[in-house]
Amino acid sequence: MKLEEYPKITIIMRGYNYEQAMLVMKVLSHYGHKVGVEVTTNNPDYLKIIEDGNVRYGQQVDIGVGTVLKANQAKDAIKAGAKFMLGPIQFDDDIFSLAKKENVITVPGAMTPSEVYDQFERGADIVKIFPAVTVGAPFFKQIQGPLEPRKLMAVGGVNLQNSKSFMDNGASYLGIGSNFFNEKDVQSLREEALHHSVEEFLSIVY
Repeated sequence: MKLEEYPKITIIMRGYNYEQAMLVMKVLSHYGHKVGVEVTTNNPDYLKIIEDGNVRYGQQVDIGVGTVLKANQAKDAIKAGAKFMLGPIQFDDDIFSLAKKENVITVPGAMTPSEVYDQFERGADIVKIFPAVTVGAPFFKQIQGPLEPRKLMAVGGVNLQNSKSFMDNGASYLGIGSNFFNEKDVQSLREEALHHSVEEFLSIVY
């Protein structure tokens, strides 16, 4: 996957069961790669979801892995078909080497300017500012003065109300978890309502 193809919005699927995850991917398959999905490693079915999701919807949806903490998790997810990987913490050199070899996009987590700089120096494609709501939207613009323009993703507390502010302040991407869909819509497999949520975010970000 090429960096220029990476979607502006990534939905973080944490705590989704298999059926719910497949439905979300089905919904996203209608939106031309504008919204990607990360399947977190703390879901017991994450490898099966990534693998089956790629079989069914991989041509229409970019599917990756989230909450990557160790190289073995990254290796397993890449084998299952993950096109990108996100983490809440900085990645080590083993993860970067693996990702580069397999042509997988890396999005490690960072919070301070030093951490952001370090991760780009080690080979990060995008750096995830986490938790973004803690530092606030202006942080993105402020650190890109001395560090020069960087590909940053806002993750943690991003919602429909503040997403435009993060983008206007220099975030190139958004990662959104529980604030993306209404929980009851996911639990009850309300396909039409899920489409509505996607379209609300797309109207703001694109």
